[in-house]
Amino acid sequence: MTMRFGAAVLRSYESRFAVEEVILSQGPADGEILVRIAGCGMCRTDLAVRHSAGRSPLPAVLGHEGAGVVVETGGPDTGLSVGDHVVLSFDSCGHCRNCLGAAPAYCDSFAALNLFGGRKESAARFTDAAGGELAPRWFGQSSFAEFAVVSARNAVRVDPALPVELLGPLGCGFLTGAGAVFNSFGVGPGDTIAVFGAGAVGLAAVMAATAAGAVTVAVDRYPERLALAERFGAIPLRVASADLPSPPGLPSRPSVPSRLDLPDRIRRLTDGGAQFALDTTASAQLINDALRSLRPRGHLGLVARLHSALPLEPGTLDRGRRISHICEGDAVPGLLIPRLTGLWQAGRFPFDQLIRTYPLADINEAERDCDAGRVVKPVLVPEPTGG
Repeated sequence: MTMRFGAAVLRSYESRFAVEEVILSQGPADGEILVRIAGCGMCRTDLAVRHSAGRSPLPAVLGHEGAGVVVETGGPDTGLSVGDHVVLSFDSCGHCRNCLGAAPAYCDSFAALNLFGGRKESAARFTDAAGGELAPRWFGQSSFAEFAVVSARNAVRVDPALPVELLGPLGCGFLTGAGAVFNSFGVGPGDTIAVFGAGAVGLAAVMAATAAGAVTVAVDRYPERLALAERFGAIPLRVASADLPSPPGLPSRPSVPSRLDLPDRIRRLTDGGAQFALDTTASAQLINDALRSLRPRGHLGLVARLHSALPLEPGTLDRGRRISHICEGDAVPGLLIPRLTGLWQAGRFPFDQLIRTYPLADINEAERDCDAGRVVKPVLVPEPTGG
């Protein structure tokens, strides 16, 4: 088979995305499916490729929060059928110790499958219009495109009555925040949790904590993000912008009272300290604040990648407090994604309120808005041009 369709190609770490015609020269292999993409979330991980110092191969089609409709299956053992609506999540091998132990986010081959080249059978299958090779599947998807070939293992069937074009972020960003709450922490009614950073992952954690019946504190510097957190059931706490570096593209705001009393404020709000804290910022200052805000034996989870040493202040890990990194919300996507869609249908996980849609052709505008903090979660919607 040969298919020609539109996709957003990133050709260098400095260039903008270019929506080009690409060619798929081979259909899905055994265990794979071909999906017509209805929508794909833009994640910070997609944008971080620009700062990966050559580790992620380019040129490439990025995108790893895709959702759409199955149009072809490779063999009878995919467990999926043509016409199924699916959410696409991260790839995993399925047979290493961690995959067999229901921890696919810690797959021994996670980096190879998702970041640095994909599955061997996908190599050189995807080319540009001139025949130039594009890097194999990004996160097993490369879903900034009209179509994607993925392993059936990282596709989750969903109710066709759901708005499939909005569901893609459930495969990564929203899955990470909600999974940290439900899986990593096991938050339940009456528990206490502080969420540091009210972006897409942090706000998903807030929604999940509220759904679980927890007392939730949300910490951020931007009033508009805290207003969303409060809408979703959290107690908002604004931290002083002068004490922390601004994320790329987000201007500093006038300072509020110093962060020096932030742990005390959280301890007062949580009756002696939070049982759980989730940091989405990778700020060493806030990570230390989060540890100090915990009650004895409290657990801090980190979801953002650290890019420098993390100096811990004396006393932050005393009294049984612990810290761990959480990847993909410790989720089994086939279990958590249906749970999240069920909560959305019940009005208890309103993730759609975080989304703004853009045509795929406007991908660079979506990136600018994301960097500038004008949107929490951009979702790119392809406009079919081929097939």
